[in-house]
Amino acid sequence: MSTTNPAIIETRELVRDFKKLRAVDRMTFTIEAGEAVGYIGANGAGKSTTIKMLTGILKPTSGLVRTCGLDPMSRRIEVARRVGVVFGQRSQLWWDLPLRDSFEILAAIHRLQPERATARTAALVEQLEMGPQLGTPVRSLSLGQRMRAEIAAALLHSPELLVLDEPTIGLDVLSKQRLREFLVAERRERGTTLLLTTHDMGDIERLCDRVLVVDRGRLAFDGTLTGLAGTVGARRLLVLDLAVPTPALVDVPGTQLVDSESDGLRQRLAFDAETTTAAAVLAHVSGRAEVRDLTIEEPDIEDVVRRLYAASGRA
Repeated sequence: MSTTNPAIIETRELVRDFKKLRAVDRMTFTIEAGEAVGYIGANGAGKSTTIKMLTGILKPTSGLVRTCGLDPMSRRIEVARRVGVVFGQRSQLWWDLPLRDSFEILAAIHRLQPERATARTAALVEQLEMGPQLGTPVRSLSLGQRMRAEIAAALLHSPELLVLDEPTIGLDVLSKQRLREFLVAERRERGTTLLLTTHDMGDIERLCDRVLVVDRGRLAFDGTLTGLAGTVGARRLLVLDLAVPTPALVDVPGTQLVDSESDGLRQRLAFDAETTTAAAVLAHVSGRAEVRDLTIEEPDIEDVVRRLYAASGRA
């Protein structure tokens, strides 16, 4: 790793002990600038404890942690200027004040120049569609409106790194979609590094290029979602709508028939992306029946994680 271009996050043999529990156990990973990384695991696996050490809230028991090249404990103020954090169940907004007041206070805390603060606030308000809520006390916002405001607040000072801890918890489908679309655009336009911990696998699938799975404080997997699915033998599903009733497709190479409706018009074939492709399966089927429509379903990531835990002997 280059010393002139340090990783945004680096941990090495990171440990955090509580009285009777080791919450993080020799954790080692690196996140480079511009990456979008999902950090997932069961409740109590050590995710939030890791986030708190990365942001200087908790001191490690041992090991090394660097955020934006800095020790987050000894240089907490500098780290705060370069990192934005959203904790899904903790607010950084002022509950009884109008939303615009929270943005003004946060701009002052970050010592933003007035022109920069005004321009950045206006851009975030427009992108997150918060204009009508600026005069509304935070306590009167809906959950979806408040979470958009929390993310705007975390991004107000244009941080290099955005850490999101359960950002979509409790949100409806439309609110989740709006937040995801905004985060994709923000990362594309500004190169913001994203670290996301969530139980909503839809967030991981839509926002992240890479996934870290933590199990009992230890790193159990580091790679792509496709690689994670392949590690535990999870398969993709090709759903075929056929033009005419067709006998069950039980002998298509590289696949397994999951089910076939009684008339044979819709059939589902599971296949391993490591050994064949949807195109190859489709080509074989097309030689036997006319395909009117098709859908590819990715492995259910929660099931993939359960399989990973089972393979490691976790109850």
